[in-house]
Amino acid sequence: MKVGILTSGGDCQSLNATMRGVAKTLYNKVKNVEIIGFIEGYKGLMYGDYKVMTPSDFSGILTEGGTIIGTSRQPFKLMRTPDKDGNDKVELMKKTYKKLKLDCLVVLGGNGSQKTANLLREEGLNIVSLPKTIDNDLWGTSMTFGFQSAVNIASDAIDCIHTTAASHGRVFIVEVMGHKVGWLTLHAGIASGADIILIPEIPYDIDKVVDAIKKRTKAGKRFSILAVAEGAISKEDAKLSKKEYKAKLAASPYPSVSYEIGKRIEEKTGQEIRVTIPGHTQRGGSPCPYDRVLSSRLGAEAAMMIIEKDYGKLVGIKHDELVRIPLEDVAGKLKMVDPDSSIIKEAKALGISFGD
Repeated sequence: MKVGILTSGGDCQSLNATMRGVAKTLYNKVKNVEIIGFIEGYKGLMYGDYKVMTPSDFSGILTEGGTIIGTSRQPFKLMRTPDKDGNDKVELMKKTYKKLKLDCLVVLGGNGSQKTANLLREEGLNIVSLPKTIDNDLWGTSMTFGFQSAVNIASDAIDCIHTTAASHGRVFIVEVMGHKVGWLTLHAGIASGADIILIPEIPYDIDKVVDAIKKRTKAGKRFSILAVAEGAISKEDAKLSKKEYKAKLAASPYPSVSYEIGKRIEEKTGQEIRVTIPGHTQRGGSPCPYDRVLSSRLGAEAAMMIIEKDYGKLVGIKHDELVRIPLEDVAGKLKMVDPDSSIIKEAKALGISFGD
């Protein structure tokens, strides 16, 4: 058996743990198996840049962050655009797959990577995919690997801000990763006791945000902490077209939405505002124990799907049981935070403001 494997898109803490789960299960269950790791994701598949892996490559990597075979971003919208030499990228990938006589290709990736995986499935390749993203926004699975590790790091960042915010009596904004969905900000905000949480799915009213801060001040609270997603958007901006909003962002004097929010709060309250951006630290470091367990389980299930020749599916998890979801049902769908969901209602019951 010959199996290709690649990691695509943004990195996260559990890529190695997941690949290890796939490899260990294949080595344990199949007498003759060769695993080929493509370097830097789909780019390696396109240009035949790969490494023949051995069992020792997968040893000792359960707790290692990042990815031992590298990754790169290859936007799905450009997959049908010829490369700099005029080559069809999809045809290049198919050629490499067939040249190496692969029985299956395992893809570890997020939303865009899953769309490309589904495209390759439509082109006749045997694909098994795994849900990698710190955003937890893949449709069909209740959890993605990398998410909980990122929540831990974002929560730690907000925890650390508490003491300095209390000491100086300031309003602090902690900007958490998440351009389109707010799962990471929501969980980190609740876990670390943020007073205000702003996410893309719930457009905020700056006056409501200011009211929440003033309410805390009147109650004798000297500081306030906001957990703000990268993609947080005001009610006014939410009414703009996608094109208009992009133009506004391009012309904005602020490096990110958090600085604009901070400036507006400062103007309305007179309080000192500080912005902290943990940035790519949220993707780094060692995977948390939860992700190690999840990744091991997902990897083992992916290997069993390969053995059973159950291709064209994503391995997910629902109600703590692993599920196999057709790629065509997953590709192109985002799992958004429902503003009317119980977790939002419960957060509001705790006194957290969402600026709505």
